[in-house]
Amino acid sequence: MAHLSQDADGGPPAGGRWSAFRRSPFWPATVLVLILAAAAGLFAGSYTYSMANPTPRLIPTAVVGSYEEAAGRAYLRGLEKALDTSVKVHPYETRAAAREAIEQQEVFAVFELRDDGRSAALDVSGASGASVAELLSRTAPAVGKKLGVRVSVRDVNPLQEGDPRGLAIFYISLAAVIIGFVGAIQLSVHARTLTPVERILFTAAYALLGGFAIAATVDWLLGALDLPFVQSWLILALTMFVSGMVFTMFNTLFGRWAMLPTWGLMVIIGNPSSGGAVSWPLLPSPLGTIGRWLPPGGSVNAQHTAVYFQGHQHAFPYLVLGGWALLSCTVFWVWRHRHPGGRERDPTGAEDT
Repeated sequence: MAHLSQDADGGPPAGGRWSAFRRSPFWPATVLVLILAAAAGLFAGSYTYSMANPTPRLIPTAVVGSYEEAAGRAYLRGLEKALDTSVKVHPYETRAAAREAIEQQEVFAVFELRDDGRSAALDVSGASGASVAELLSRTAPAVGKKLGVRVSVRDVNPLQEGDPRGLAIFYISLAAVIIGFVGAIQLSVHARTLTPVERILFTAAYALLGGFAIAATVDWLLGALDLPFVQSWLILALTMFVSGMVFTMFNTLFGRWAMLPTWGLMVIIGNPSSGGAVSWPLLPSPLGTIGRWLPPGGSVNAQHTAVYFQGHQHAFPYLVLGGWALLSCTVFWVWRHRHPGGRERDPTGAEDT
């Protein structure tokens, strides 16, 4: 263990004790102790803030039938009061059109108000958001009982039997995110002399293999999800690649402190705001908005659509993942000379730096 240096006469070190402390290994160790304590608090706080008490903010809902009748309007107002939120109503001419809106992931449920609003049929979609479907299924009949409205509930797009809480997609995306940047950290430690091109290629290699391993374990080994295997595998691989390259980008910009922005972006903000564990209408509104633009949210959204809404793909989550991949690779490549790795160019010109 290194000790604080002293002058030859045994007095305080040159430049004072503070300067000597800053030059000793105790300084970065102390900084790390404080950073890790703060990170622990932020980690617990971010997940508790977003997931411990999900509260509806705005629930997009389709309505058909007698929703403009007095009894129908009274029922919808009563539902908003019971939920303490706004039920954003989207009127549709037919129930089939409203069901199509569920498939397009534009609404989370369909209310069909009948008999001038004296009865209602509620179609929820567990696959659209298990937490929202559970909340509506519990609250809508209770409100109807108070107002004298008969309410029947059915789940028109349920979750798979092996994933009754709808958490498996969140877990596999979380695994891809964390293993993605942990892999990049390990490359930086154990394969420090990789050139920039080699680093990108090896990141892609472990992402492809890791994505395959996650998909095969969840689908083939555990049977928790029936995945569209190739598509899910490639989404997981892209997620791992993006996560690894985000760390590599930050390692280029911030050196040994790269873990701080990586952890903050991907874990403290990205994962709890992804909509995987708690549907976005139940998240605090800033997180529900920001999360869709971050890699974990893009991964969850792409995987969720691939598994439960295969005929209604959306480009947005893939553009999010692709955009982060392009950004991180570009920043790394442009400032690759700052990355704390690589090796000297071979005098013969046989190696790239």
